[in-house]
Amino acid sequence: MNIPLSITACLGNALILIALRKVTSVHPPTKLLFRCLAVTDICVGLITQPRAVISFLNATLPKASWYVSNARTVTSLILCGVSILTSTAISADRLLALLLGQTYRHVVTLKLVRAVIFCCWIIFVCIILAHFVLGLRYHIMLTIALVIVFLSMIVSIFSYTKIFLKLLHHQGQVLSHSHQGNRMEEGLH
Repeated sequence: MNIPLSITACLGNALILIALRKVTSVHPPTKLLFRCLAVTDICVGLITQPRAVISFLNATLPKASWYVSNARTVTSLILCGVSILTSTAISADRLLALLLGQTYRHVVTLKLVRAVIFCCWIIFVCIILAHFVLGLRYHIMLTIALVIVFLSMIVSIFSYTKIFLKLLHHQGQVLSHSHQGNRMEEGLH
């Protein structure tokens, strides 16, 4: 499974990067978030998934397998973690675009998005460093990562639910105004 998924991840996200270069209608900070997500997903396809295959194939060589396993843990945790946090940032970005309206472009800047992306990378690099340098136990490292992923899922679910409800409310207002306009036209005739 990892081999075809690796190819799909690389090709699909490369196409996304090409498309993003040509699109001018997307706000640059949002475009940066999409680029970050595509790049981390390409890295998963180029690094993490092939290492999973190598790890599976090298199961008979304990010493090499230990190094491959650690390398896979590092790349998997960092790349997948950053990918999840970036997806969460995209959901929050979309919610802010809807809620802030015209002020969105003044609030969500390239500088702010760069700082968010940097923090996404730092969080997971620090977790890995705490494990390998400070001796943080493996299960504690995974627990911290899972808590971050869980919180990210909650933020994404909240953001997309709020977007859905806001759009549903907006649709109701448009339909209400449409019905009022039709009644006024009927009254004029």
